[in-house]
Amino acid sequence: MKSYEMDMCSGPLFRRMLVFTVPLICSGILQLFFNAADIIVVGKFSGEHALAAVGSTSSLINLLLNLVIGVSLGASVIVGRNYGAKHKSAVRKSVHTAIAVALWSGVIMLFIGVLLSPPILKLMGTPDDVIKLSTLYMRIYFLGMPSMMLYNFGASVLRAAGDTRRPLYILAGAGMINIFLNLIFVVGMNLSVAGVALATIVSETISAFMVMRILIKTDGFLHLDIKRIKIHKKFFKEMLKVGLPAGIQGVFFNISNVLIQSSVNSFGSVVMAGNTAAVTLEGFVDTSILAIYQTTLNFTSQNMGARKYSRIGKIFTSSLIMSVVTGLIFGGGTYIFADKLLKICISTEEAISYGAVRLGIVAVSYPLCGIMDVGASILRGMGYSILPTVVVLIGACIFRVVWILTVFKEYHSLVVLYFSYPISWFLTSLILIGCYLYLKRRFVER
Repeated sequence: MKSYEMDMCSGPLFRRMLVFTVPLICSGILQLFFNAADIIVVGKFSGEHALAAVGSTSSLINLLLNLVIGVSLGASVIVGRNYGAKHKSAVRKSVHTAIAVALWSGVIMLFIGVLLSPPILKLMGTPDDVIKLSTLYMRIYFLGMPSMMLYNFGASVLRAAGDTRRPLYILAGAGMINIFLNLIFVVGMNLSVAGVALATIVSETISAFMVMRILIKTDGFLHLDIKRIKIHKKFFKEMLKVGLPAGIQGVFFNISNVLIQSSVNSFGSVVMAGNTAAVTLEGFVDTSILAIYQTTLNFTSQNMGARKYSRIGKIFTSSLIMSVVTGLIFGGGTYIFADKLLKICISTEEAISYGAVRLGIVAVSYPLCGIMDVGASILRGMGYSILPTVVVLIGACIFRVVWILTVFKEYHSLVVLYFSYPISWFLTSLILIGCYLYLKRRFVER
């Protein structure tokens, strides 16, 4: 395990943060290939109706997943804090609690997805010509929830100790398997949306098995003993304290995105297909920004545990630089090559033009999203879990809902709808940075 660990509490910060972040970005991009492969294969070989069916489920899937994944971030913070303080017993209890929570949450999510997907898709206004395919995809996809949760929680535990490379290796192998199975199930066996969902389940199960094997085999702080997997109340409460607000934030973020998806649905299946392709491309920008969010969270947590408060400001500055540069490169690049990239997912010129409209507004604004995420993550790492949630809920989520019900209702166009993203990111970023600058003085004074 030693060769995979990283000392986040001493030495040069910026270089180590880059070394930590790059595998995270690559891991996020590979994980997106699961869904991107679904979109590309379905769009090319099963038609626009099947593509719209898969795309119409993305906001709903993210809505249901974010609450649990937020708790996995809480697990990462608690493991990282105890790891930075070198409390071996506390780290191990945190690890066993995290895996137990992953198993239980995966089973619960399985039943929620299978039983409730039809009525929720109807509430979203999913068109009648795609709702059957959307329901089929959702039900099969959620059968793999236990595996997905095990991988996410297990990877969060490894990253809390600085290990971002092995989750990358795992996803590289699983991503190739996912693409290979997509081609077999969809092209070879003509299973359409059912085929891509099955391919995702198999690849996620392989990922979960590998990350669990690493935790079981290690002899270090992160060692997992299957017989001792249980929820330790103290550490579970701490995970919830940090992770639940983050999860709630993610849920409400996606409620606003579900409303936006519902608004997109009102323009018809061609616009839905273009929007789906654009969202797929934006996912690669978003996952790069999210990697910096996780880096900020892990570095802040470990340094807080080690009481290295003087390093928090340097972490914040380094994270801001990385997030703005990443947003400019990935977001701007996506827009510059919009036509070529969109053609990978869809073939009709009309759908491509609608996708380009979204990328021209949302993708180029991702530096603002990066600033917002850095502000929220450093506050959570410092121990303020509720404050960034409240700020994001008001500044981004509620703002978008109000925007849809007022401005978009008055000026019913895609351009007006998409502008809700950059405006909400800008407003929320200002508030979060102000909160950080005010609260950091408490630790500087120590």
